[in-house]
Amino acid sequence: MFEVSIETAFSAAHRLRNYKGNCEALHGHNWKVQVTVETAALNEIGLGIDFRELKEKTGRVLSQLDHAFLNDLAPFQEINPSSEEIARFLFRELTREIAVPPVRLKKVSVWESDNSWVTYCED
Repeated sequence: MFEVSIETAFSAAHRLRNYKGNCEALHGHNWKVQVTVETAALNEIGLGIDFRELKEKTGRVLSQLDHAFLNDLAPFQEINPSSEEIARFLFRELTREIAVPPVRLKKVSVWESDNSWVTYCED
C-alpha cells in the first residue's frame, strides 16, 4: 500500500461558542493542512496520484475557508469551527473531490499552531 501526502495551508478567523475561555473571542490562525491518500495500485507511469492533482483538489476545497470568518460559513453556523470539525469537514469534502479509484482518502490533519493538531479519518 502506498500513502501519498501533501501539505498546504489556509488562514481564517473563528470563535468557539460556549468555550468559556480566550478562544470564545474572535481570533485567527494560519492553519496547516496535511492530506493523505492511499492506493495499492499505480498508474501506467508509476504514480498513485499526481501531487499536483492532489494539491489542486485540496486547494479547491480550502478556497471555501481561506480568509473567511468560519462561523459565518454554512458548515459552521450550527457547530463550532474547531480544528476537529474543520478536519472532518475537509475530509468529507475531499472524499468527494478525490473519487478516483483505486485512490482513497485516508486522513486529514489540521494544525492550528506549530505543536497542536487534529487528525480525522473514517474507516
